[in-house]
Amino acid sequence: MTNSKPKRRVLVVDDEQVIADTLSIILNKAGFDASPVYTGTAAVESARSMQPDLIISDVIMPDMNGIEAAIQIRRFLPSCKILLFSGQAATADLLESARAKGHEFEILAKPVHPQDLLAKLAG
Repeated sequence: MTNSKPKRRVLVVDDEQVIADTLSIILNKAGFDASPVYTGTAAVESARSMQPDLIISDVIMPDMNGIEAAIQIRRFLPSCKILLFSGQAATADLLESARAKGHEFEILAKPVHPQDLLAKLAG
């Protein structure tokens, strides 16, 4: 008997390509359908076409930060779960600004251990 349940589609966003690629590999091995992109702009474009169930995004990126990308994506994919991660202190200010505008996002500290990430996604 085959499992007919579709894989959850995940978009992994990080300007450090090795991080995005590695997280995608880990997620694919864990049974997700994960794809990496490397800019906030690419995240918005990819989310439009792939309609992911989940987005895991770095916050601090050069072209468009992860929070701004998440806000744009939520406009056309309101049910998409968005998980942000960051290793930089500037994130707190960006999150506070987003919260002030009514946007709430879950955040993980970088580096994130694969087991912690998978546990978060299972919940």
